[in-house]
Amino acid sequence: MDPEDDQAPADPLALIERERANLVRHIAPDPRLMYWPWGFAWLIGFTLLFLRYGPDGKVYVNLPDWLPLTVLMLLFIAAGLVTGFAGSRSVRRTSGPTSQAGLAYGLTWSIAFFGFSVLYARLANDLPDQQAGLLWAGGMVALTGALHMAGSAIWQDRQLFVLGAWTSVINIVGIVAGPGWHSLIVAIAGGAGMIVAGFLGWRRLR
Repeated sequence: MDPEDDQAPADPLALIERERANLVRHIAPDPRLMYWPWGFAWLIGFTLLFLRYGPDGKVYVNLPDWLPLTVLMLLFIAAGLVTGFAGSRSVRRTSGPTSQAGLAYGLTWSIAFFGFSVLYARLANDLPDQQAGLLWAGGMVALTGALHMAGSAIWQDRQLFVLGAWTSVINIVGIVAGPGWHSLIVAIAGGAGMIVAGFLGWRRLR
């Protein structure tokens, strides 16, 4: 028997797999554009918060009070614009349930963060400044981790679940450690985690 006869049936399957991989590369957004803007936003923004509002109120760098949070918000807006553009390009290339799931998932992020922002605005004035800051940062990071894990169920993406679980764990560690330390932990472990996730996702698509 010709050895090539045993390999022939596998050729169509290999062709289908290659075409499927090519399709995924064509329609999937670049993971670097989805993760890196947020990773660098967390790394830079939360580091500034740590330097200005360190543990026990310690000031490592005497920045203006308004600067760290303003920079963080601007970085978040920039990251949202970049990922929104990259995600919308992917949605335009698809139709049907996949497109609807992408739209619903994006709206879920917006509604969840808006709802938490309203809650924070309602409670922040009743808390000391450091505790109010921990409530805002801890709540936002908790939502991010939960939505990442929910997204993994929608897109069947194990890496997204790992990132969400990692984000949730470091957030809990930071909250237990307290104000100041939370910013440092989220900046380094959270920001770096997203940067690594973007790189690994890009390599996987290649």
